[in-house]
Amino acid sequence: MEFGMFHEFPSLPGRSDGEAFDEAMAQVDAAERWGLDVMWLAEIHFAPERTHLSAPLAIASAIAGRTDRMKIGIAVQVLPLCHPLRLAEEAATVDQISKGRLIFGVGRSGVVSTYDAYQVPYSESRERFAEILDVVKEAWSKPRFSYNGRYYQFDDVTCVPHPYNGAMPPIRIAASTPDTFPAIGGLGYPVFASTRHSTWTEVKRQVATYQEGWKAAGRAGRGPVYVAGPIYIAETDERAHDEARESVEHFYRLQYELIAESARRSGRPEFIARAEHLKSLTYADVTRDNVIVGSPETVAARLKALQDEIGFDGILAELNCGGIIPHDRVMNALRLMCKEVKPRFQ
Repeated sequence: MEFGMFHEFPSLPGRSDGEAFDEAMAQVDAAERWGLDVMWLAEIHFAPERTHLSAPLAIASAIAGRTDRMKIGIAVQVLPLCHPLRLAEEAATVDQISKGRLIFGVGRSGVVSTYDAYQVPYSESRERFAEILDVVKEAWSKPRFSYNGRYYQFDDVTCVPHPYNGAMPPIRIAASTPDTFPAIGGLGYPVFASTRHSTWTEVKRQVATYQEGWKAAGRAGRGPVYVAGPIYIAETDERAHDEARESVEHFYRLQYELIAESARRSGRPEFIARAEHLKSLTYADVTRDNVIVGSPETVAARLKALQDEIGFDGILAELNCGGIIPHDRVMNALRLMCKEVKPRFQ
């Protein structure tokens, strides 16, 4: 199984911007030393109380220059907010610098306030996503190309560089709504699911519909599935719960506020229902259904049981869910995942 760390470069209380970046990069360096498979980078805007990671490709380029082995994933690049030619150039540059270690994760995001700030109508996000992904693939795979879409038109353009050794970086697509999972399966892309808002039981149903879409399109075998979720590890179950509780509770308060704001701005029923659900969650609820917290033995056993039940190929572990777990404890959780959890799956 592929093990990754989902990183937001959190803006920890009492830390300057520079200190926050230094601590985040120290975690990246440790992940490289300790054998982590992938470092996953979020894209989050206009949230100074939460994160510094608004430019994941810039961070990915810095990581590429200080690592040799570990893959670098974007989880996810919010395509409707991007210009497709600029995105194709910058992502291919990261792939060149890293010598083919980029994993290009893409999605639409549900943060309507970010779309408003970027002056992109959220109602256009699905169509823009598909169009921009098409353009990026054309730019990566052809010496020159033209494109005539609803939002973008290009005539005989060429983008440089192309990806490393002419091979397109792996593309994975994030899904969150019921109709998206089978659609991604039908298109033949690997999928990201998430247990931030969906329970593991719901993820099982989502993955099943993805695999149904995969098979309905005539594809053999099963589609690749990767699950992002909050995970925290300490030497004992008691210590892990004590250290994670404040940050996890803080995280779900922030998530409620974020989705409630999206519901207010868009009026979309799915956001309204999700906000009401998040508002009522307790720590006991989320550690039962969404968040995995415990000793290495507990976390490994839980992941193994879920992998057997659901069928997924990798985990994106959010080791600082909520962003306020101190750096030394995050480093310890990362070490335990790499040295004591990951080996149990090899």
